[in-house]
Amino acid sequence: MNKISAAITAVGAYVPDYVLTNKILETMVDTNDEWITSRTGIKERRILKEEGKGTSFLAIQAANDLLKKAKLDPLEIDLVIVATATPDMPVASTAVYTATQIGATNAFAYDLTAACSSFLYGMSTASSYIESGRYKKVLLIGADKMSSIIDYTDRATCIIFGDGAGAVLFEPNQEGLGLQDEILRSDGVGREFLKIDAGGSILPASHETINNKQHTVFQDGKTVFKYAVSNMADVSDKIMTRNNLTGDDVDYLIAHQANKRIIDATAKRMKLDEDKVLINIHRYGNTTSATLPLLMSDYENQLKKGDTIIFAAFGGGFTWGSIYLKWAYNS
Repeated sequence: MNKISAAITAVGAYVPDYVLTNKILETMVDTNDEWITSRTGIKERRILKEEGKGTSFLAIQAANDLLKKAKLDPLEIDLVIVATATPDMPVASTAVYTATQIGATNAFAYDLTAACSSFLYGMSTASSYIESGRYKKVLLIGADKMSSIIDYTDRATCIIFGDGAGAVLFEPNQEGLGLQDEILRSDGVGREFLKIDAGGSILPASHETINNKQHTVFQDGKTVFKYAVSNMADVSDKIMTRNNLTGDDVDYLIAHQANKRIIDATAKRMKLDEDKVLINIHRYGNTTSATLPLLMSDYENQLKKGDTIIFAAFGGGFTWGSIYLKWAYNS
C-alpha cells in the first residue's frame, strides 16, 4: 500500500465587489498612487462594505464556490478549518458557524490564528489530519475582513490591506502528490511590531481604548519588512535545499502577498524566473489569511498535475514558513 499524502483537490474563492483604488485613498490620507505602487505593488483592494457582514460571510462565499465547482456534497466534509486574524466575534468560532451555513453538518470545525501565516499553518494542520488516515475530506478556508481592524486615517496601514477569502479541499492521495515537506517557524520577538493593543485579555475594551484608537492594527513597517524579507526567503531556500530542488525544478512560487518587494526578494533567493512567481497583490492588496488560496484560485487553470510548488508566508507574532507541494489535478 502506498503512503497516504494530503493533496489539494479543489479550490474556491470570493472577493467583495467594492474596489478601493489608490486614487480613492489619495482623497482619504496623505499618499499617492505612485508612492503606494512603487513601495508595495498594490493598485487596488476589495472591501466588504455591507453592514452586519463579517469574515464568515467571506468564508461562506468562498466555500460555496468550491462546493459548486467540485460538485461536492457538504455532508461528506469531515473537518472545516477557518484560518483568520479577524474572527466574527470572540469565543464563538467563525469556522463552526461557517460549517453549519454551508451544510457541512457532519464536520467538526475550529479557527486557526497565526496572522498572515494562518493559511500556511492551516495547510500543515489539514494535511496532518488527512495523513493520519482518520479523515478523508478537510476544507481549509483562509478569510479576513481586514477593513474591520484598519484605521483609515493611518496611511502606514490603510494602503496595504484588503478583504477576501479562499478555500481548498484536502483529500488523500496515493500517487505521491500533495504536501511533501514543510518548514514552519515563529519568534515572539515580533509581538510588539505588528499588533492590535486592545480588545484582548491584557487590555480589554473600554471607552479609553476606543478613544485612543487601540483596536486597529499597528505596524512598525521597516522592522516587519526587514524580518519578512530575510525569514521568508531563508525558509524557502532551505526547503529547496533539503529536497534537492533547484530553481529549474520549481514550477511556481505561491507567496504571501504582503509586499511585492518581499516576494521579489524571496524569488531572487530561490533563483526563480519571473514567470514562475504568481502575483495578484496589485488587485487585492494584503488579504492576510486569504492571499495563498486567492492565488491558487486566480491561477488554477495554469496549474498542472505534478507541478512543483513552493508556498511561503510571513506574519505578525512573528510567524513564518514554507511548504513544498506537488499539485494533484488539471482543472
